[in-house]
Amino acid sequence: MSDRIRAHLQSIIGERHPVTSPAALQQAAHYLTEQFMTLGLAVSFHTFEALGGTYRNVIATMLPSRSSPVPPQPPLIIAAHYDTVQGSPGADDNASGLAVLLEVAQRLREVSLNGAVRFIGFCLEEEDLLGSLAYVSHLKATDQEIRGAVVLECVGFTCTEEGSQFAPPGLPIAVPTMGNFLGIVGNRASAGLASLIEQAASQYVPDLKTVSLLVPGQGESFPDARRSDHAAFWHFDYPAVMLTDTANFRNPHYHQPTDTLGTLDLTFMHQVTRVVTEVARQLASV
Repeated sequence: MSDRIRAHLQSIIGERHPVTSPAALQQAAHYLTEQFMTLGLAVSFHTFEALGGTYRNVIATMLPSRSSPVPPQPPLIIAAHYDTVQGSPGADDNASGLAVLLEVAQRLREVSLNGAVRFIGFCLEEEDLLGSLAYVSHLKATDQEIRGAVVLECVGFTCTEEGSQFAPPGLPIAVPTMGNFLGIVGNRASAGLASLIEQAASQYVPDLKTVSLLVPGQGESFPDARRSDHAAFWHFDYPAVMLTDTANFRNPHYHQPTDTLGTLDLTFMHQVTRVVTEVARQLASV
């Protein structure tokens, strides 16, 4: 698995910005499409207008098993964004999330599903969540239900030095001072999904430490809890959870030219993959 994760990272890492590197942004979408198709998944695109142009979210669907004896459940969404800020190769932010996304899709091929799983690469997360907001508004406008969304946002950086982990101002919970845990961020409407992820980590990947944060409403009282595509789902009243290494509260390379492959912890990414795969198996399997 680590070899596949590394290969995905090597193919994706590089500035992927809509203005300064549009070709690389398109290439990332193409890479996701190719990888999903190689896994035998149906791929579609949700296009939207933004920043004076047309952009697309990449959607791969793993369908329920035809032999399922019970009616299919609504789909589960697993997502990560594929754009970067200007000037950063975006290894942790967010090639790490994309690599885990692809690896989860690989592993779920062996699972008999009673509900579809949608793997989504969102575009323009770094531009005020424009891609996910466009997509989730479409879900709402067409009255589509989902089981929930698991958003992978910076899941590749750890540091075992004491004092390497910081907390945003006003954080209502205590966090370890060592930056080697996975953050699980949800709102109270997503408490069940957050709890399932926490339990799956504890039971199936006990070496992976987790810290959970649940915020009221849509996280208006704590803006740092809204800094990825899960907030688009909250905005339209869908349950969603962000999994994160906490980004700039741990990673000194966040949004910098130094956010490179050599800074990532592939063992940590492997652990995150196992947790997300297990959660998907529990939510979508027969």
